[in-house]
Amino acid sequence: MNTKITLPANSKMLSNDFVYGVATASFQIEGGKDSRLPCIWDTFCDTPDKVADGSNGETACNHFNLWQQDIELIDSLEVDAYRLSISWPRVITESGELNPEGVAYYVGILDALADKNIKAYVTLYHWDLPQHLEDKGGWLNRETAYKFRDYADLISKAFGNRVYSYATLNEPFCSAFLGYEVGVHAPGIVGKEFGKKAAHHLLLAHGLAMAVLTKNSPNSLNGIVLNFTPCYPESNSEADINATAFADDYFNQWYIKPLFDAEYPAIMSQLPVQNHPEIQPGDMEIISHPLDFLGVNFYTRAIYRADVKEHFFQIDPPEPLTDIGWEIYPKAFTELLVSLNKKYKLPPVYITENGAAMADTIVNGVVNDQNRIDYYHDHLNAVHNAIEQGVNVDGYFAWSLMDNFEWAEGYLKRFGIVYVDYVTQERTIKASGLAYKELIKNR
Repeated sequence: MNTKITLPANSKMLSNDFVYGVATASFQIEGGKDSRLPCIWDTFCDTPDKVADGSNGETACNHFNLWQQDIELIDSLEVDAYRLSISWPRVITESGELNPEGVAYYVGILDALADKNIKAYVTLYHWDLPQHLEDKGGWLNRETAYKFRDYADLISKAFGNRVYSYATLNEPFCSAFLGYEVGVHAPGIVGKEFGKKAAHHLLLAHGLAMAVLTKNSPNSLNGIVLNFTPCYPESNSEADINATAFADDYFNQWYIKPLFDAEYPAIMSQLPVQNHPEIQPGDMEIISHPLDFLGVNFYTRAIYRADVKEHFFQIDPPEPLTDIGWEIYPKAFTELLVSLNKKYKLPPVYITENGAAMADTIVNGVVNDQNRIDYYHDHLNAVHNAIEQGVNVDGYFAWSLMDNFEWAEGYLKRFGIVYVDYVTQERTIKASGLAYKELIKNR
């Protein structure tokens, strides 16, 4: 049993220039619902049978009130950086101005991080769209992209030089596909004709915001965070290989190819016209604004076979699985990074999320999550292997700092390296958190 996370002695990931951090998202940890506008996840949580345990984000980890002790906790882990997201409905009023109380809350956090010499990696959109914008069509309404640009403009001016890095969006695939195509995430809209339209407006929002960030915050690293689930064929048959390539374009390349090649994958011609995005002249040029970094989120892979009715069929994942049912297959992490590096001219890459939900138990104040230590060990080494093959990775963020509201799973799944008792709000660093701290400390 290896209770440590170790890397080869010569690894770039053991240099002091390599950034180690932890990550969270506003809706998942903050609570403090009364001091912000409603968002699409409030509405989704209030809809019966949408969240597995019927819970919501009204209290979550009460980070809104406990943020000072949480920053002490982050500091105790000896990380270099903290990736947090800004709640759009907390900082912008319905009429489109800054909400001074909401801004002051985040400025307090950013200043406290600076006092501890912890770099702030700020995500502007981690899925909590203001409900009043959803009422006007949300990401199916092109105007929302311009509302996002205005929000990015105001908040980046308000934060001044406090932010080390800005990401425009977190995982636009999840917002578009899960939220507007299959409907398992907020706002819960279902229809193949909606997914790619929402995706286009999200990517347009990203490009518009990049122009604003480049102007307002030229010294920060400005980019985007994409999630990837690498696609593997069930067999070596031509049919399975073709089905898998289609799935990869549909789920993965659809979100990265516009950023670097200013075009969508060629499979668009195989989609019904009513499912196409509504692209206006100049859109692709806006979307392909140069990036200072690319954030990559990775958890698992997917395996596909050919299907007579659909372009592809995803089979059930083989074991071993995490508690959320995702296959543990770190080799896919290396292969993903290497393949993206071959396909595109990438800027510096940061692993902005990686981690595992495990069925944690706390016994006498201790959480011995050996399975998560193993997961981190194997996946950090997978990143090392990608670096050895020429991928320029500059940092790694563990998902997540602490157990939290896990979207449609509610509070049933624990991803944290810190255990949260949701009744008492007591935080307990898990064995994995201590192992992560040791890795960082002993570089």
